[in-house]
Amino acid sequence: MLKWPRRGVLLTPALISATAQAQAAPEVDLLLVLAMDASGSIDADEFRLQREGIAESITHPAVLDAIAANPRRAIALAMTEWGSPGGAALVVDWHRVSDAASAQVFANAVLAAPRSRQSYNAIGDAITHAAALIAAAPFRATERVIDVAGDGPDMRSITLAPDARDAAVAQGITINGLAIEIAPVTRGNEPLHVHYEGNVMGGPGAFVMVAETRRDFARAMRAKMLREIA
Repeated sequence: MLKWPRRGVLLTPALISATAQAQAAPEVDLLLVLAMDASGSIDADEFRLQREGIAESITHPAVLDAIAANPRRAIALAMTEWGSPGGAALVVDWHRVSDAASAQVFANAVLAAPRSRQSYNAIGDAITHAAALIAAAPFRATERVIDVAGDGPDMRSITLAPDARDAAVAQGITINGLAIEIAPVTRGNEPLHVHYEGNVMGGPGAFVMVAETRRDFARAMRAKMLREIA
């Protein structure tokens, strides 16, 4: 039920409508945006392994058990791809996942979605894009998380990664990272996970997980999902 505003505060019809829509949105335990690296450094094999790793993770029994253990027994996910400055793209829209069947629907959508056209390597713009998706989500949740996965540092963002992170955190969003460390260092002899810890992750309980090889991605993604959901 809408509360009347304080005296002297005027609610426009548009604001009333937006408030009513937000209150009517189905509630879930977690809003999670998977922001995946599709930049030029991601070859076809790595791209396939990323997609398969997400599909395997969301349908894994341990992940489904973690979802079922929460009060509303449901989460909502969307998947974006990033790379080009200002070019992050939604590739799988919001799905509610509450059981094996709905998890498989999301997994199938992930596997079937065409790869977006990206260059490299704008993590800050990916965070800004993902935060906007959360703000416009057709679900609502207290826990809101952006997962940024990639194999390189932020390089060409219009909005630098630390600034985008800080803006998202101010909106109550947590940003976690999955650093795919296929090379030992990034620019300046800084390990990729250290770059992610300093420039990408933020918010209460934020963390960075490492995939030491391309093929380690599925394990790392599943572990990360379990930690976020539980």
